[in-house]
Amino acid sequence: MFSTVLLVALGGAIGAALRFLSGVAMLRLTGPQDFPLAIITVNVLGSFLMGVFVVAAAHKGLTHLSPFVMTGILGGFTTFSAFSLETITLMERGDYGAAGLYVAVSVILSIGALMLGLLMARSVFA
Repeated sequence: MFSTVLLVALGGAIGAALRFLSGVAMLRLTGPQDFPLAIITVNVLGSFLMGVFVVAAAHKGLTHLSPFVMTGILGGFTTFSAFSLETITLMERGDYGAAGLYVAVSVILSIGALMLGLLMARSVFA
């Protein structure tokens, strides 16, 4: 059990570092944004990768890596706590339209990306 916790912690550190670097990269690509584009990008990409990993792990017998990859790396990479903060920040600014759009786009694209990852991985591993 302790070794699993260490794997989750290591994966979380890797995922958090990747999230930070993704934010830096997005800032360099797009410049400062009022809309939290970097967080949406990370959540959609992380959801896609989660879908791919679930299928790949099941087909390749790698489910033992789930704590490290899914809980650790992808849990540290995706940012629904930051998503919540960004939503409230938009609402506190009085920009309810942007807040609603942000929530809808984040949820719909993240779920869609996970479904796409599942479908693509299933076609590869089937």
